[in-house]
Amino acid sequence: MHAEVEQTRRRGRLKTALTVLVAVVLTPLTIWLGTKVPGNGYYLSGTLIVAYSIVPFLVSFEGRRPQARELAVLAVMAALAVASRAVFIWVPHFKPMAAIVMVAGMAFGPQAGFLVGTVSVLASNFIFGQGPWTPWQMLAFGVAGLIGGALTGTGLFPRQGLSWPRRVALAAVGFLTILCVSGPILDTSTLFTMMAFLTPGSAVAIYLAGAPINAIHGSAVALTLLLVANPLLDQLARVRDKYGVLAGGGGKG
Repeated sequence: MHAEVEQTRRRGRLKTALTVLVAVVLTPLTIWLGTKVPGNGYYLSGTLIVAYSIVPFLVSFEGRRPQARELAVLAVMAALAVASRAVFIWVPHFKPMAAIVMVAGMAFGPQAGFLVGTVSVLASNFIFGQGPWTPWQMLAFGVAGLIGGALTGTGLFPRQGLSWPRRVALAAVGFLTILCVSGPILDTSTLFTMMAFLTPGSAVAIYLAGAPINAIHGSAVALTLLLVANPLLDQLARVRDKYGVLAGGGGKG
């Protein structure tokens, strides 16, 4: 029994390490290499990023039979994230999608959160439009899912039953995630795809211009987390308990 628990913990640590490697090293490197490919190199970049994000999740299948319901639950979360973005297509910069991605990470771990984030962007951009910005968006929303997973993985937030103070705190974290992490990643995309020549002045101008947009985006995420995160997490907890879907580093619930 002890050996099995230790193996589960070791697998969880490996998954987390692989996810961080994908988010911090492989994805940015792939985005940069995609810019060197003539034509629509972002299609290649996007495909590779999704492939990278699947690898840490597949590590959980080591030593056991893969369960289709695990993939199905994540597919449903990705579809819900896409729908949350599409519903507000006519409201400029108001995008609740990152909130759903963060909830997926909180419920099923940082690996699942990163995967749901990258897949959601790639799928939703068939509505909003693919382009050189797509891999950057995949990175930005994947990192949001990674952060969501870290919130529960480190014990800062429970995976269900959030009290009102925790809901408010989670909303604040969601706002800061967009304002300070995901938003600036998207601004960096603008910097590299729209500017012919990079200078410190142009970089400052891009990031300052993006701050109000990120604030609106962050407000949408915060509001969604405040209203939706707790009931959605409770529903996902019931799914985990009923179907034995693994969460976090590889343990149930």
